[in-house]
Amino acid sequence: MPTNLLDRLGQRVLQSLTQAGDFAVISSRAFAAAFKRPFDTPNLMHQFQAVGVNSIPVIVLTSVAISMVFAVQLSFGFRQFQAEGLASQVQGLAIVRELAPVITGLMMAGRVGSAMAAELGTMQVTEQIDALECLATDPIHFLFVPRLLASMVMLPLLTGISIYVGFWGGYALLVGVVGQSSVVYSTEFYKLLAFRDVGIALTKALVFGIIIALVGCWRGYRTQGGAEGVGNAPTSSVVTSSLWILVSDFFLTKLLLV
Repeated sequence: MPTNLLDRLGQRVLQSLTQAGDFAVISSRAFAAAFKRPFDTPNLMHQFQAVGVNSIPVIVLTSVAISMVFAVQLSFGFRQFQAEGLASQVQGLAIVRELAPVITGLMMAGRVGSAMAAELGTMQVTEQIDALECLATDPIHFLFVPRLLASMVMLPLLTGISIYVGFWGGYALLVGVVGQSSVVYSTEFYKLLAFRDVGIALTKALVFGIIIALVGCWRGYRTQGGAEGVGNAPTSSVVTSSLWILVSDFFLTKLLLV
């Protein structure tokens, strides 16, 4: 029994290292292919729409809900200390630095990352990717690059939208419900913020976009097992991307705030 346990543990470790190495190789190929011609402009525009434009309603609704819930909690907490005016300051700092990029990243991992994994997984099991190789087309360049570039561009833009919507979500709650002055809210919201904080949020969003695109495409590209494999690829993509987003958020916060 101990031997079997150690064997299984060793196999798990070797499998994890093999997957990590394969992911690193595929990622490096994707970044290298981003600078190669020809550029598939129609495909890139399609990905911009799929990743960015079609995601705006989800990001808007999520940002409004999260910002309003956070404002409720802050208002209740600071009321205990007779410091309701600080709620808008903390609201602004939390939305710009953490809530907007992280929530946007997690939502996009669920919406876009899973779609990428399912799409490429279907192409893999139906041998469409093999057909591309037979036509002398690099599947990494044709499939990975447009999705990677679209995610890198659109995630920061969606994060900016999330910050803007988060401001008005907090405004609706703290001003419209709690009764805080609109002038006070607008002034205090930006009091603890600087351009550096916006840069931190956009940098996080850029990294999250890279993670979502690479993990989603890689999981789909390595799909095996027919319909079952296609079903498992999106789930694995969302879980892996979400975990890496949370882990990278911690290290980026420590690195960028030093």
